[in-house]
Amino acid sequence: MDPVELLRALLRFDTSNPPGDVRACIDYVGGLVRDAGIEPAVRAGEEQRPNLVARLPGRGDAPALLLQGHVDVVPARPDEWSRDPFGAELVDGVVWGRGALDMKGGVAMMVAAFLRAAREDFKPAGDLVLAVLSDEEVGSTHGAKYLVSEHPELFADARYALGEIGGFTRWVGDRRIYPIHVGEKQRCLLRATLHGRGGHASTSVRGTAANKLGRFLSVLEQRRLPVHLTPMVREMLHAMGSVLPLQRRAAMRALAVPVLTDRVLDLLGADARALDPLLHNTATPTVVAGGASTNVIPTEITVDLDGRVLPGQTPEDLVEELHTLVGDLADVELVMHEPAAPADPDMALYPMLAEIMREHDPGGHPIPALVAGFTDARCFAQLGIQTYGFLPMRLPRDITTGLIHAADERVPAEAIEFGTSCVWEVLRRYSA
Repeated sequence: MDPVELLRALLRFDTSNPPGDVRACIDYVGGLVRDAGIEPAVRAGEEQRPNLVARLPGRGDAPALLLQGHVDVVPARPDEWSRDPFGAELVDGVVWGRGALDMKGGVAMMVAAFLRAAREDFKPAGDLVLAVLSDEEVGSTHGAKYLVSEHPELFADARYALGEIGGFTRWVGDRRIYPIHVGEKQRCLLRATLHGRGGHASTSVRGTAANKLGRFLSVLEQRRLPVHLTPMVREMLHAMGSVLPLQRRAAMRALAVPVLTDRVLDLLGADARALDPLLHNTATPTVVAGGASTNVIPTEITVDLDGRVLPGQTPEDLVEELHTLVGDLADVELVMHEPAAPADPDMALYPMLAEIMREHDPGGHPIPALVAGFTDARCFAQLGIQTYGFLPMRLPRDITTGLIHAADERVPAEAIEFGTSCVWEVLRRYSA
């Protein structure tokens, strides 16, 4: 099936989450899979958030290979878009629509490759498992988490997976870098509580919770948490340095020296924005609550913090780092945390993936990478499955990952064809 037309079909389904209704989209994919001669399993913890899992039997000579991706998308405000976010318009070789990059484009690649394998009576070394998931954009509760918890048998014998979001072009000067994600940070929710003097709002009161809030937020903005150079990121910096011009190569080397890391990040400015969270645990204020009346000074204010923890660190480590950073301004507690991804990724398939990238784009440079956010990979890791973020897209300079979750999300049709070719080559070589 033409992956570009498949993508356009997927984009026409409004799978915004919330509310997260992906039924029609999953039914559509299910029809394609059935037409290829495979009966998929459809499982749902909530009616409007079903998930599809299909298995193509292999020869039994290798573990099963999982292709996993989600079809829910973040909401889009049509008034902010140049085109209909669910119109799937193809204009001058570019497909427009919410989810073109995250991640219906990747799902189209995987489904197209899976259908080709089924129709060509392809016999992979191990079973080929396709999982089309719901609910990733709001935490995976009814998607990957549900399947891993309630239906782990659907992923029996799976050891490796392809998923979001690596393989997209990242331009560094005139160099095309292709990060292949092999790990990700762990998410947790923290709550900081600030206490202070109360009173009538008409009086001048020092030391209020609101005063402390201002100082607390300023500290978080102006000071970083400690540097942690994980083996994964050390390898990433080394790989980047080996393909960059001399000056940037020196900067990558310096970033790998903890006493120099923050100074170099400051010197690099905007160029270091993507690297900064890979070298530190982070805690970002998201929700502030306090006060019940406009004429009463609140004695307590809370700030919810979205925490992201590097592999090898724990949420408790992040709490301690925050206490050290803010002193007695606030009490910080751990509210919840996601499962931790393995600190040491299984790199067994990485050499093959990197070789495929180099063959498809001889001028490109694949590198192993850590992703600052989280994906459904964290859920499948609980079953011992190593996910590689490998859904390649060769992107021009004006279409970047900055369009993910933003207005006018779009992708070149050629990038979808490029990625589908790469995914198919993975299936072919894995089978060999």
